[in-house]
Amino acid sequence: MKKTIALYPGPAFHHMISMVELGKLILQHRSDVSITILVPSMPLEESKTCSYINSISHRLNPIISFYYLPAIQMPSETLSRADIAIESIKLNSSNVFQALENISLTSKILSFIITSTTSFSYHPNIPTYTYFNSCASTLAAILYLPTLHNQITSSFKDHPSSLLFIPGLPPVKSSFMPEPVLDRQKPIYDFFLNYSTSLSKSNGIIINTFDFLEQQAIKAIVNGDCVTNGTTPPLHCIGPLIVDAKDRAGGVSDDVSSDCLTWLDSQPSGSVVFLCFGSRGTFSAPQLKEIAIGLERSNQRFLWVVRNPSNAAEAELPEGFLERTKERGLVVKSWAPQSTILGHESVGGFVTHCGWSSVVEAVTYGVPMIAWPLYAEQFLNSVALVQEMKVAMPMFLNGEEETIGNGEGVVSAERVEERVRELMMGSEGKALRERSLEMRMMAATAWNNNDGGSSFTAFSNLFDLWQI
Repeated sequence: MKKTIALYPGPAFHHMISMVELGKLILQHRSDVSITILVPSMPLEESKTCSYINSISHRLNPIISFYYLPAIQMPSETLSRADIAIESIKLNSSNVFQALENISLTSKILSFIITSTTSFSYHPNIPTYTYFNSCASTLAAILYLPTLHNQITSSFKDHPSSLLFIPGLPPVKSSFMPEPVLDRQKPIYDFFLNYSTSLSKSNGIIINTFDFLEQQAIKAIVNGDCVTNGTTPPLHCIGPLIVDAKDRAGGVSDDVSSDCLTWLDSQPSGSVVFLCFGSRGTFSAPQLKEIAIGLERSNQRFLWVVRNPSNAAEAELPEGFLERTKERGLVVKSWAPQSTILGHESVGGFVTHCGWSSVVEAVTYGVPMIAWPLYAEQFLNSVALVQEMKVAMPMFLNGEEETIGNGEGVVSAERVEERVRELMMGSEGKALRERSLEMRMMAATAWNNNDGGSSFTAFSNLFDLWQI
């Protein structure tokens, strides 16, 4: 009977990408197993996910195969993005158990790895692991959520400036907690509260980070400081794991990638600041204009990916901006090959929304950052980036030395100009650059099998647990 490892992503495109990359990493080190990825109904970004799966299947079948779960009937009422995800996970639960039973008829399932769930009762005879999609600092906060829930009787959003003291993290404003848990009256808050409790029941937590990058958060988790009522499962830090830029394209033409890289080839080494804010990173028209004015005034070379729902990004930029900056700037609509760009010699800085995949890519290539969080857990990530990892500087609000928080307004052109110039030319930027280059070296060391790198060792230990 063949051996397989079953992976189950959450109902979102980035979860599917994470699971495929984890599967590819496993296969790079062990060719005597196969990967089976359970595909839930994807109410979010379904067409993009289907296109991606078709591409992966064409290239990697049969070593990575996809098992489609039966369709589910979503409630007819209008739901938020978060509520859709919760309902999808709940409705797929019984289908997951049946899928594992069916796969077990022809394959020995060595382990079952999931990204998000409220229950670890899928199959009693298969060891279940969680693949956590963000950083160890955010994991520490999620593990500590039940304790905060008991300590604080109101929602985090109701006292945004109050400081929270979470093991392994610097003091964090309540408003910087992950977006889904800001309001305890919403269903998704209960989902994450249950998720936190469920984590302690797993056989282990796999996470895309490495020991040297988040020493304090990792230490707090491993020591059990974040779980006050229960046990902390073993933590397996296997990063950095970055995604092939082509796999993120989602069907975008190769011409876009070619244009970006051709332009970068013509720029001096380390001279370009790259601005990219993720697949959901959109700005209002006033904010787009402030960013554009700030970039123009900074006199720095830039590559800016503008993603706006109106699909009229150029019309929302200041009149004449593209013409005036064409010699030192490039504006790209919607998408660019981020990982490849960050690895390009011409790139010397990165303005990012602090999505964890983007951070891991920047750390891998030694690119210092400006932290401009927008949604999800990115505000908490930004605290770790700036204060513990020390590979980023914060984006400030107008007129005060205070970082951006959930729900706050437009950042002025003056702030954009000042921060970009400081990153690329200032003393703070120089210190960040040196620190980022150190992290790049440590990231490579983590996967050095000759010297017992921490991530290589953690991954090898997982194989031993799975008895491969």
